[in-house]
Amino acid sequence: MKIALIGYGKMGQLIEKLAMGRGHEIVVKIHIDNTEEFTRPNLQKANVAIEFTGPDSAFENIKRCIDYNLPVVSGSTGWNENLESIRAYCKEKNGSFLHASNFSIGVNIFFEVNKYLAKLMASHNQEYDVSLKEIHHTQKKDSPSGTAVTLAEQVLEIFKTKKNWVKGYSSNREDLSIISERIDPAPGTHQVKYSSGIDDIEIIHTAHNRGGFALGAIQAAEYIHDKKGIFTMQDVLQIK
Repeated sequence: MKIALIGYGKMGQLIEKLAMGRGHEIVVKIHIDNTEEFTRPNLQKANVAIEFTGPDSAFENIKRCIDYNLPVVSGSTGWNENLESIRAYCKEKNGSFLHASNFSIGVNIFFEVNKYLAKLMASHNQEYDVSLKEIHHTQKKDSPSGTAVTLAEQVLEIFKTKKNWVKGYSSNREDLSIISERIDPAPGTHQVKYSSGIDDIEIIHTAHNRGGFALGAIQAAEYIHDKKGIFTMQDVLQIK
C-alpha cells in the first residue's frame, strides 16, 4: 500500500514508522513547510491518504483528496460541524472517506461499552447524574477532545434527561458536563461517571502511548484503500 501522509507531526511520524513496519510505503509527506507539494500529481503516487492536521485545515485537506480521487482516512478533530458536509461531498464525488475521533481499538470497544452502560442507566436517570472527564497532553489543540465529544453524543442519544454537553462543570442537570485537563505527558484518559448519593459507577479508558491511535489509522487505510463509500471504525473492526 502506498500512503500519502497529510500532516507530519508526532502522529504522522509514528504512522510512518508503523506503516513501514507493516510493509507499506510512504510516498508523500505533506506538512506546514511544503504545502506547495499538495498537488494532484504528487497525491496520485499514493492509493490512500492518512490525514492528521488540525480543525482549521482538515475540511479543505480532505476535500482536496476526494477531488484527486484518493481514499482518505482522517483523524483530525475539532471540526465536527463540517463532517456532514464532507460526507455529502464524498458521496457526490463517489469517493472514499473514513473519519474517527479515535482510531484505537480499545477506545472503539470503550465506545460500545459506553453505549451499553448508558442504556442500562437510562431508566435510573433520576437517581444518577452523568458527567465526563478527559485528560490529555498540553499540546492537544482541541478541548474537549474529539473522543470525549463522541462519548458525550452517545450518552445524549440515550440518556434523555440530558439535552446538550457543555465544556466545564455545570450545575444544570440538563447539561452533560465535560471536564478537560491538560497535563504532560498524558496521551489520553477518558472517564464516564454516573453518580448518586449512594454510589458511583465509572468506566475509564487510559492510553499508555500513541501507538494504538496510529495503528488503528493504518488499519483503517488498509480497509478503505480499495473501496468506495463512507466508513467508520465499526466497519474496520467489524463491531456490530
